[in-house]
Amino acid sequence: MTDDNQDAALSTRTRVHLVLITGLSGAGRTLSLKALEDVGFEAIDNLPLSLISRLLDPLSRAGGGDHAIAIAVDFRQRDFSVEAFDQATRPLAARDDVDLDVVFLDCDTEVLARRFTETRRRHPLGEDRTVMDGIMRERQLLTPLRERADLLIDTSNLTVGELRALVGGQFRLADAPGLAVSVLSFSYRRGLPREADLVFDVRFLANPHYVDALRPLTGRDPGVGAHIAADPACEPFLASLNGMLQTLLPLYRREGKSYLTVAIGCTGGWHRSVYAAEQLTGRLAAAGHAVTVRHRDAGRM
Repeated sequence: MTDDNQDAALSTRTRVHLVLITGLSGAGRTLSLKALEDVGFEAIDNLPLSLISRLLDPLSRAGGGDHAIAIAVDFRQRDFSVEAFDQATRPLAARDDVDLDVVFLDCDTEVLARRFTETRRRHPLGEDRTVMDGIMRERQLLTPLRERADLLIDTSNLTVGELRALVGGQFRLADAPGLAVSVLSFSYRRGLPREADLVFDVRFLANPHYVDALRPLTGRDPGVGAHIAADPACEPFLASLNGMLQTLLPLYRREGKSYLTVAIGCTGGWHRSVYAAEQLTGRLAAAGHAVTVRHRDAGRM
């Protein structure tokens, strides 16, 4: 094979980044799996160990492109054991087309017991015994797996956001989606948007409603925009709001937040809120943020 052919073969070769999440029940497997899904992994919960290779083989035969797959495995599976885990993962670790990482989630026994008590969930190994007995039994069975994991995470003192940020940050893909920002205009008369994370009131700005020629138009009209922008308070407000969000967005992203809705309201939801939402969206997009805009009440009388 010539050098050119070898380079072509390498460029079409499929690689799979496989992350297996396991550990103690109640330690955060589902949250960790969701965190990986949020950063671009294909997430599969509770796949039998015997099917992992059968899942990967068609990907390798297809050729070309990379895949990132996260799978949570635990005692909910009938065939789950340390021995079965080793038997399933040993061939995967030897493959040159698979990058395998095993994540083990640990947690203090007392914290786990409290979580099961608060949620009233039954421990998978506690059908004929107490929750505490089930936890201790599972810990004993999984100790060998804990010792050979690539990444050990103790979730005893982690919040949900901290765990998601830790897992997502550890395995974030180069092309993973970042924080998706949605800017929403609304009318206070029709109530606050339930999905809003941050709410701002622009009813202090000059109101085009009182100009007959502008009343039937929306904040997307140039004349309406010029009327609102002429208010001396408009630009300082928009500049301050944009500056604050430029500071906050990286912090939200660092904490693992995937979506943020910024709601801007005025009395009728036609003029001032629409204009401010459009202006803010443009400034955030110019700064490189993934942002969309929606006007909830601009078409409603």
